[in-house]
Amino acid sequence: MGKEKTHINIVVIGHVDSGKSTTTGHLIYKLGGIDKRVIERFEKEAAEMNKRSFKYAWVLDKLKAERERGITIDIALWKFETTKYYCTVIDAPGHRDFIKNMITGTSQEALQEALPGDNVGFNVKNVAVKDLKRGYVASNSKDDPAKEAANFTSQVIIMNHPGQIGNGYAPVLDCHTSHIAVKFAEILTKIDRRSGKELEKEPKFLKNGDAGFVKMIPTKPMVVETFSEYPPLGRFAVRDMRQTVAVGVIKAVEKKDASGAKVTKSAAKKSGK
Repeated sequence: MGKEKTHINIVVIGHVDSGKSTTTGHLIYKLGGIDKRVIERFEKEAAEMNKRSFKYAWVLDKLKAERERGITIDIALWKFETTKYYCTVIDAPGHRDFIKNMITGTSQEALQEALPGDNVGFNVKNVAVKDLKRGYVASNSKDDPAKEAANFTSQVIIMNHPGQIGNGYAPVLDCHTSHIAVKFAEILTKIDRRSGKELEKEPKFLKNGDAGFVKMIPTKPMVVETFSEYPPLGRFAVRDMRQTVAVGVIKAVEKKDASGAKVTKSAAKKSGK
């Protein structure tokens, strides 16, 4: 269905009670994705619970707990077509207790192949579930295989830190599914956020609003790649004091080989997986 059309993935996110489910359900109804009689039934059921305005939200909120509480708990998926596009829309939870459902929720469909940007699952023989942990990265062993990072150079923007960040700072880095402490080993340069022009070499610190290049060393084994080659493995958030203090992208990676020795930086490579 819709193989000749461009596929668009739509995810609706936002604060709790901001109208995500209602807007999404109304859109699906207007595009003919659900019958008018079904909407009328939802309207009647919603009225019985004194929630008449929730009729469109109930297109996606199927769980009894969701309807009683008036919030989305799990990921809801719907597909529809227009004259030009084949769309998959996901209504995500906004309540903080269920944010993890929004982050990890994906739609599932059997595929013969995966294209760049697709989130896929696959079976692997002779590997137990207990041997796999968050942060692991699978790759083709014969085509630019994933390797542990010895260190990496990143371009960061400090967003929300109460003081000054200097060499030796050790926050947690959230990159893909990894959640690992890293050390700011060396602040290489301070740059202009807009132009990228170098403002200062080897500054003593970075503060709120500053941008710069930083050499980072992970405290545990970690797989990362340059943002230019593999974007999902090359962008990150810096977390400290239970908040996001900085964001950034990875510009160069110095990797370890199987023996643990350092190998060449990935920024110098031009090949792709």
